[in-house]
Amino acid sequence: MSESPDPVPAATERAVPDEHGPDPARLCDQARDLAERGESARAAALFDEVLALGDTPYRAQAALGLAVVLDDAGDTGRAREADRAAIATGDPEYGPRAAYHLALTYERAGEHDLAAPAWRVVVDFGNPAYLPPAHLALARLADDAGDFDAARGHWEAVLATGDPEHGPPAAHDLAQRHLERGDPVRAQRVLTAGLKLIDRAAAPYAHARLAVTLGIACLDQAVAAFGAALGDPGEPADPEAGPLATELLARTLPLRGRDAEAREVWRRGLADPGTAPQVRARLRRDFGGDDEDADPADLWWEPVVEQAVTDGTLPALTGEAFGALDHMYALLAARRAGDPPGHRPGEAREAIGRAMDVPAGYPWGPLLEESFAERLRLAADPADPVDR
Repeated sequence: MSESPDPVPAATERAVPDEHGPDPARLCDQARDLAERGESARAAALFDEVLALGDTPYRAQAALGLAVVLDDAGDTGRAREADRAAIATGDPEYGPRAAYHLALTYERAGEHDLAAPAWRVVVDFGNPAYLPPAHLALARLADDAGDFDAARGHWEAVLATGDPEHGPPAAHDLAQRHLERGDPVRAQRVLTAGLKLIDRAAAPYAHARLAVTLGIACLDQAVAAFGAALGDPGEPADPEAGPLATELLARTLPLRGRDAEAREVWRRGLADPGTAPQVRARLRRDFGGDDEDADPADLWWEPVVEQAVTDGTLPALTGEAFGALDHMYALLAARRAGDPPGHRPGEAREAIGRAMDVPAGYPWGPLLEESFAERLRLAADPADPVDR
């Protein structure tokens, strides 16, 4: 929460000194000068002197000044009393400033249930300078309490002020809630309005934050559109648009952390006779291979890779394959590097055997063994069958 602007108020009016008493304007000026020099006790005494004069045009200013110096001195209780005295004057400038300061003391102490009424007092005064931070504070308090409708009203009120400082965070928070509630269209509108309030050169980080959130909202809207193109589960997809919608939806969902839904989208497309061939072709677009007529079933690893892409586990499969290759290479390279002139017969065969055992612990290990057995069978002399 931002601090109160101009902590110790300056005198904004000049009254003709009263021949029969002290001049409240001069006392306020003197008190402000003392406060700025760090002489809080003397400043407080002068502000008190102005308050003792009764209902003067400087009462609200003195009360707020007293609240600030007392708060700085650690006397929060008396500071709050002074804030209330300033509020009670109804002064259009110092009244809302005192309510603002009072709310900050409650926020700082974690007394949010007491801060909310003080912020509402700020709003009730209607001073445009203090409406944006007050509405933003009330929005966050309502949001913390789970009251979305109240929070939304305050966030929208902040945006309506066009304030460049408080408008962007209000847009961000409101957009996040719209996204969580599955309403990316409203989120985009809010974020677009928030971006218009930002000078990108002056506030690059605030601009980037809203721009990223806007991109997320666009992704969510795209997910909704692709899902609508596919229709409900169990319904056959359009044979022309369905495969493309399947791919786009399945590849977009993981960007929003929805991997399980992406897997289901691929499975649904592969199970639909009307779209399965094109969906499989799109699923395999990055597999490589120049022979379009080749049967993927001829390569034992093709179904493994396809399943990994469908499940979103391709990085894990890649890690497994490289891990196995690294282990096998290490076993064989160590045996070769340490092969002395009179090595024990059979050691090389043992090393090769250990290397061959490495893939056995992986889910795809049996497929590799079956592939090798088949290659060996085809290479063997039919008259001299190989028994593994």
